[in-house]
Amino acid sequence: MSNDSMPAGQPVWIDLTVEDAPALRDFYSEVIGWEVGEADMDGYEDYLMAPPGTGEAVAGIVHHRGPNLGMPAQWMMYVTVDDLAASAARAVNLGGEIVSDRTPHGFIVIKDPAGAVMALAEMVEGGDDADGIDLDLEMEESES
Repeated sequence: MSNDSMPAGQPVWIDLTVEDAPALRDFYSEVIGWEVGEADMDGYEDYLMAPPGTGEAVAGIVHHRGPNLGMPAQWMMYVTVDDLAASAARAVNLGGEIVSDRTPHGFIVIKDPAGAVMALAEMVEGGDDADGIDLDLEMEESES
């Protein structure tokens, strides 16, 4: 996805960061009917959740470690912006704060003046994480 095909302001992803990702993976798979895929995180697996029969991930359930260490245990929405650094600076100037600096996966988590958090992301197609976040995710069947 590039900024040409994904306009700024578009919600593009949600994920849930928790201590016991396998338990919540199973919970949401049973409650919603999501199919489960895995995302290799260099030594452990996070989970990609897809509507039945689609093979296209719409959400993630991730461990509270690695790049997600320090993230709050809540559903996090990711929204595209044209300029990640400029949008983060505007958030701070308007009374918000930075919760996490730019991650290796190309997003910044901000907290608004009311205390709600969201992730800002620059979108790239097939780019590496240093350039932005790429949501062309491959679903691999989970062993669960």
